[in-house]
Amino acid sequence: MADILLVEDDPSTSEAVALALSSYGHRVGTAATGDAAIEQWRQRRPDLVLLDVMLPGRDGLEVCREIRRTDRVPIIMLTARSDPIDVVLGLESGADDYVTKPFEMRVLLARIKAVLRRGAGAPDEGVRRFDDVTIDPTGMVVEKAGEEVHLTPTELRLLLELSARPGQVFTRQLLLERVWEYEYLGDSRLVDVCVQRLRAKIEPDPAEPTLIQTVRGVGYKLVTPR
Repeated sequence: MADILLVEDDPSTSEAVALALSSYGHRVGTAATGDAAIEQWRQRRPDLVLLDVMLPGRDGLEVCREIRRTDRVPIIMLTARSDPIDVVLGLESGADDYVTKPFEMRVLLARIKAVLRRGAGAPDEGVRRFDDVTIDPTGMVVEKAGEEVHLTPTELRLLLELSARPGQVFTRQLLLERVWEYEYLGDSRLVDVCVQRLRAKIEPDPAEPTLIQTVRGVGYKLVTPR
């Protein structure tokens, strides 16, 4: 099941859609304004965004463009606008799909399933390269300068999570949820310790890391060294 960010300013619609998605096993976070949507997206790193167009402050098109600058997360627009030009604008802003209101829940679920399926088969599942470090998500193999690096399952899951979206900041809580499982109520220092171990194995100088960088007070991000 997916972690979904639902952006909808109408409370009754938001509640109804969130309840329906939760009943199908999805984890749902909500936002009612464009600014709140951006904040939630940065904090949650959802698997999919359901995005209303008419929002207070920044509208859905602006939010979509902001997300698309750095993230390939699937986005489905939800809107009462059905004019073809509105559909075109939504898709050109970077949305993956467009569902007009009112809609049947089973239709929305089918569209969500299709978009997530496409995302799962995206090209970014190929080998990832960061300087002399290569990560093969399919083979679950990590190499540094051509030599295999032996990682624990947790270290590997942490590296796969960070490398899936290079340059983006992951909070410690989000990493706890994604790597140590969603229900795990653990100490965020577990993340710090695992990052230290990972750095010791893949960084040229773990004391001066260039791959996995600390974002003070927030968490970590993986970047390509310059």
